[in-house]
Amino acid sequence: MKISVIGCGYVGLVSGFCFADSGHKVTCIDNNDQKIGLLKDNKVPIYEPGLTELLLKNVENSNLSFELNITENIKDSEIVLIAVGTPTGENGDANLTFVHQCAKEIAEFISPNTQIIIKSTVPVGTCDAVEDIIKENCVHSEFSVISNPEFLREGNAINDFINPDRIVIGADEQTDKKIMINLYKDITTEDKILFTSRRSSELIKYASNSMLAMRIIFINEIADLCEKIGADVTDIAKGIGLDKRIGPHFLEPGPGFGGSCFPKDARALIESGKKYDAPQTLLESVILGNENRKKNISKKILDKLDKQSENQIGILGVTFKAETDDMRESPSLIIIPDLQENGMNISVYDPEGEKEASKILKDVNWKKTAYEAAENVDCLVILTDWEEFKNLDLDKLKNSMKRPLIYDFRNIFDPDMMTELGFEYFSIGRG
Repeated sequence: MKISVIGCGYVGLVSGFCFADSGHKVTCIDNNDQKIGLLKDNKVPIYEPGLTELLLKNVENSNLSFELNITENIKDSEIVLIAVGTPTGENGDANLTFVHQCAKEIAEFISPNTQIIIKSTVPVGTCDAVEDIIKENCVHSEFSVISNPEFLREGNAINDFINPDRIVIGADEQTDKKIMINLYKDITTEDKILFTSRRSSELIKYASNSMLAMRIIFINEIADLCEKIGADVTDIAKGIGLDKRIGPHFLEPGPGFGGSCFPKDARALIESGKKYDAPQTLLESVILGNENRKKNISKKILDKLDKQSENQIGILGVTFKAETDDMRESPSLIIIPDLQENGMNISVYDPEGEKEASKILKDVNWKKTAYEAAENVDCLVILTDWEEFKNLDLDKLKNSMKRPLIYDFRNIFDPDMMTELGFEYFSIGRG
């Protein structure tokens, strides 16, 4: 099948590259000339493991190409996939400006019987609105609008795409369902596809991410209780996760959730609840709890220091999670400025985050290794659980530090081992 993917961001590139790798002819389109220039030079403008290899392979076998702007080249496409950004608007709801603009532009060029797939994360009713926009601006009425949300974890996106738990498709016509089965036939089996209405499909995406956000805040608050009563959150998480009704995933405490999905989608679902008079009060508490957690992290660190004489802090990891360079709503964006306001000098190392983070975080000393970030510091703080950090030479790390104090907000080390090695070691929810 010939596919045009509109939007060369995270979702668009992963989806486009994976569809190309499954044998479809894919054109990725974006109005950002810098992005398209990089892609035509065989360079990926985002960090995601495995994307560069897919790019090179599928450009070479002519399954993948790139274009600047929406033009007549989409006329031959059987599928036009919309994967543009839907950032949080001023009121907390998703800003659909790019989606609506895209719908208006493609209406001029699509051929009869084109399937328009909404891959962007959008509120309930967006597919209806897109359909109306295209009808108003298209010379024919033979097209379909289908909801097909993505469920990709940054850092593991390619595997998630080709080995999905489920593929959710909101399509009303039987013909559309057959086309979608054909689209995914070389990626997964038909039994992994859940067909539903467009509105249900749109809501499944928001509800899924919001549920995961709730689990993260829940285990973080349990971790706080563990610290007060001397319990171990690791055992608590294991004990409740062994219940088959609950499962073990997303029960790891940390400095709070961030990224492009959980905060944005939870806020958008709250706004949908307001719009349709169905308040999402639990989610409102989740958002508040997450923001409070980020603000309280720096207090935990400062409580361990003598601020009169100790003001050198090393930070390991600033991206919102490992295996990505994504800084969107990362806890570090709250924690580091707060430490600086309290007179702390900050050294930072992140394996992939410096390029993006340096645009936002100011007056920090960027280092090339974890050991450099630890040099002569009074405290070392772990905010992201990169695999590299789990394999550090801890003796070398300790010898680099002025005071061997570590605050590990990802619980990547064993407390007993760290004490034996001579560290003052603090983690989350472990007594």
